[in-house]
Amino acid sequence: MCGRFALIHKPEGLEDEFGLAGVEPFPPRYNIAPTQPILVCMAGPAREPGANIPSRQAFLARWGFIPGWAKDPSQMPLMINARSETASEKASFRNAMRHRRALIPASGFYEWKRFGKRQSQAYWVRPRDGRPVAFGALMETWSEPGGSEIDTAAILTTDANPEFASIHDRMPVVIKPENYERWLDCVTQEPRDVADLVQPVEEGFFEAIPVSDLVNKVANTSPEIQQRVALKDIPDEFVDTPDEPAQMKLF
Repeated sequence: MCGRFALIHKPEGLEDEFGLAGVEPFPPRYNIAPTQPILVCMAGPAREPGANIPSRQAFLARWGFIPGWAKDPSQMPLMINARSETASEKASFRNAMRHRRALIPASGFYEWKRFGKRQSQAYWVRPRDGRPVAFGALMETWSEPGGSEIDTAAILTTDANPEFASIHDRMPVVIKPENYERWLDCVTQEPRDVADLVQPVEEGFFEAIPVSDLVNKVANTSPEIQQRVALKDIPDEFVDTPDEPAQMKLF
């Protein structure tokens, strides 16, 4: 599961990493939460050989997937994640998995190791090489009854690798740079053709840094929330859990 993440790399670095052009300037975002706008990358328009245009396009989408057939999103769970193992079968994600696969650039994500029902240790989980990471994602444009459209997205998750499993049993799907083109190619590559890309990332790719409970609050958006702290043992005092909407395991 991925319920918070950060994007603190500079826009120009993302342009180089993801083959984009004209990414609008934005400040570092240390605590991105569900329903907020996030940067999403998809395949660009078809190119003539040798044409000097970007191979991918970037835009903002709401983090919280709304299926195209939804009548009233307020009556649905907030779908910030999609289970990669079943996304091709579930009515909510089936069409997007076939036609609208995407990448979500990130600098890392946050996860909480739970102690009982109301206590936890927060971790800032980032790539060891310091580069931005691409989460496998699905995108859908939902049309409101009034005619306006909202671009929405969900992060795909998979089983945690053995190294990460002691913190949580799920982790985001990581798409490596050499696989960007194949993952985003929804014309010739069906879901079964990219099934090998939604496996847990190898051990050693991420490092998990224990951080304070400051990250639990969406209003805390400063670099301080990523500072390393001493690991809790079994906490003796109450620790707030993240103030985010519940995410059903079904997705």
